[in-house]
Amino acid sequence: MDVRIPDEKKTRVVVNTDAKNECDDQFAIVHALLTPSFDLRGIIPAHFGNRSHTGKATSLQESHDETMLLLHLMGLEDQIRVEDGAERAIPDEQTPVDSPGARLIVEEAMKEDKRPLHVAFYGPLTEMASALLIEPRIEARNIRVVWIGGGEWPCGGSEFNLSNDIHAANVVFKSKLEVWQISRPVYRMMPITYAELVEKVFPQGKLGKYLVEQLIEFNNQRGGRPSEYRVLGDSPAVGVMIFPDCGRWSWRPAPEFDEKMKYIHNGKHRPIRVYEDIDSRFIFEDFFAKLAQFHRKTGR
Repeated sequence: MDVRIPDEKKTRVVVNTDAKNECDDQFAIVHALLTPSFDLRGIIPAHFGNRSHTGKATSLQESHDETMLLLHLMGLEDQIRVEDGAERAIPDEQTPVDSPGARLIVEEAMKEDKRPLHVAFYGPLTEMASALLIEPRIEARNIRVVWIGGGEWPCGGSEFNLSNDIHAANVVFKSKLEVWQISRPVYRMMPITYAELVEKVFPQGKLGKYLVEQLIEFNNQRGGRPSEYRVLGDSPAVGVMIFPDCGRWSWRPAPEFDEKMKYIHNGKHRPIRVYEDIDSRFIFEDFFAKLAQFHRKTGR
């Protein structure tokens, strides 16, 4: 059965992803692509600092290539707009790093559309900050920034996505944009075992096989990795765009970030939505069902 969702009821979405940083972005990218209630306006591959697996400053290219591979596996490479983000973090809070990805956000934000624009960030906030600095008028547009990032409330501290562009996080958190933050303790509420992946994802064609194999390969690359599970920490961004109450949340005054990624609570900025937990089963079961339906329908 194909479920039809009227266009005016679809959620307008742009996905920004450091796709080859680890092995969880892949699941969240595919989940967004499989969600019929999303009007997916584009995907922006993002940098992930200088911690590329090649040891070179090629993280943006790696994210681009991984995004295109997933689209190829799904037969969607000619149907989804892909615009690369910046190769590096912004140098300060006044200077953007211009990119096609930042320009895509500006373009979508300035469209006359009654539906909010959700920009989901699975990595750093570089493109959102650059878009704001390039075109300040978008601050008054109906935008929801859904960010997987930041340390535990209320203190903060080291967190990977934030570490890749602290200046960008400050630009966004100091702005008037609506922000939905899913911090590290919350996105880590998404563990999944190999057994469940092998039973529910691996059998779903070449796409399912790739998702599981690349996850296990990544876990086995270096010491210190978990041996039988992985946290799919980017998937909550998809879950809350499908169902905003997919977790308990509260409005809190937006903090700033110091150089050590600690929160600075000065009360100067508007409230943001801070998620305190997440319904992992809602997200996982929705993904499993959509992946199975996609494989059954397309044979991929």
